[in-house]
This record gives sequence, C-alpha cells and structure tokens, in this order.
Amino acid sequence: MASSKAERAGGRPRGRYVVMLLVAAVIWGGSYVVLKGALDQLSPGWLIGTRFLVTGAVLTIAFRRRLAQNLDGSHLLAGGLIGLFGGLGYLVQNMGLSDTTPSNNAFLTATYCVMVPFAAWAMRGGRPTGRNVFAAAMCLAGIGFVSMGDSLVLALRWGDWMTLLGAVFFTLQIVLLSQLDSAHDTITITVVDAFAMGIVSLIYALVAEPLPHPALSGEFVWEMFYVIALSSCVCTLLQNIGQQHVPPAEASLLLCLESVFGVIFSVMIYGDPVTPQLAVGFTLIFLAVVLSEVSPGDLARRLRSGGKAD
Repeated sequence: MASSKAERAGGRPRGRYVVMLLVAAVIWGGSYVVLKGALDQLSPGWLIGTRFLVTGAVLTIAFRRRLAQNLDGSHLLAGGLIGLFGGLGYLVQNMGLSDTTPSNNAFLTATYCVMVPFAAWAMRGGRPTGRNVFAAAMCLAGIGFVSMGDSLVLALRWGDWMTLLGAVFFTLQIVLLSQLDSAHDTITITVVDAFAMGIVSLIYALVAEPLPHPALSGEFVWEMFYVIALSSCVCTLLQNIGQQHVPPAEASLLLCLESVFGVIFSVMIYGDPVTPQLAVGFTLIFLAVVLSEVSPGDLARRLRSGGKAD
C-alpha cells in the first residue's frame, strides 16, 4: 500500500495529524457543556456574535499575509454565503441548548452528517446510495429513542427541535462549502466565514435580544476563552491542518466523535442523566453518522492496510 501524504512529505508520521483531529473532537465535545453555562450569562445572539467576531479578528492577525494575497470580491461573496448558513446554524443550535441537555444537543447536531448526502443530491445531483438511506433510517430511529421519556412517549422538546433545525443549516453550510471551497483559498474562506457568522448573530441579537449585562465572573471569562480561543481558533487550525494529511473518511470519523465526547463531558460535569432509551438513541445516531461517513468495505480495507491511506 502507498504511504500517506504526511509520510511521503519528509517522513513525518501521520499519527500526529490523527491526534490533532482527535483533540479537536475532544475540545468540541466539551464546548456543549461550556456553552450551556455561558448561555446563563449571555443570550445566544450576543454569545455567538462575540465568539465569531473575535475569532475572525484573531485569525485575521494570524493569517494577514495569506489574506492580503487572496482576499477579493469572490472570497467575500463565497465566505459570506457560507457564513450565513453557518451563523444561522450556530444561532439556532445555541437557542436549542437553552432548552435541552448538552448530550441531546451534541447528538442531534451530529445528524447533519446523515443529512448532507440528501442535501447535496437536491442541490447538485448525485443520488444517495442505499447506505445513505439506511443511515438516515437508523438516525431517525435514534432520534425517536432520544425523544422518549420515562413514559416511553415520543416527545421532542422545543430545544431538541431547534437543535435539529440547526443541523439542517449546518448541512446547507457544508454542501455550499464543498461547492465553493475548491475555487478559493481555504484559510481566506474560513476567516470571512467567521466574520459572516458573527455579523449574522449580532444582527439577530440587536433586533430580538436585550442588551447584554453579563457578570464578568472568572467562570464566565473562562467559558468565553474556551469557546473563542480553543473551540474556534485552535480547533479551526487543528482541523485544517489535520485534514490535509488524513484521508477524508478517516478524518470525518474522528471528528464525529465530538458527539460522543459531548455526552461524556455532559455526564461527568453537567450531571446529565443517560437513561437506557437515551443510550440506545445515542448509539443509533452515532452508528448512523459513522455509516454515512465511511462504508464497511472502506473500513475493512483500511484495517487490512494497517490504517494507511491508499
């Protein structure tokens, strides 16, 4: 088998890039619990707007030379459109988090992985495979179990529905990104995308939310540091670098572990109870996400090849 891109370039082991993606998944998993606390101090629009405007400013400073070389009207238009749906996704997702548990929010958000093939089919053709349909059915079954209370009656809360709507917006963001990114510089698109998401959220906050008066406690400052410096800036860099050296199917599989870490942190820190119904639902959703990202045949071939890229 051919060695990976990282191994061909200077003999650097690919394992470090796998670790980068895994660290990003862990940080993103923890962000559900952190954001739950931050939302007690700051409403969703102000929180997401602040998060991504500061993120955009930090990335602008870090990549100012890259931006000077590539930023033009085409990048502004493409990044703005992608950021519109991304901003709506984060905004609605965080609205949902105020009325659901971090673990529900994490796994229901992850359903965007299952939605992407169908949205791509609707927007640019390419019929979903039987595997995509099976993964979608498994995901719906998982959502059904997640919605079950102790009375075994299906009843998604308002926050759960908002989380699913957020997953729809993330799906549209990803499909647009896949269409527009190949003709643009990835870092430049990322910076414009961050600013666009911040602007969308602040417009909503100015129209629909009261002016914020957060208590600047040590806990709140830490929470904002986590979501801006770690969850946004650091994870963006880890993802961009890691995905350049790890095959797409494996990278997606590692990143979707975000939802698993979200539940782990939610149980450990937030005290989120996991009932048998939730456990079954989370398992079905996770398996659906995995199946939508990598086929059993691809996984078997990768295991036989020792985990190296073809």
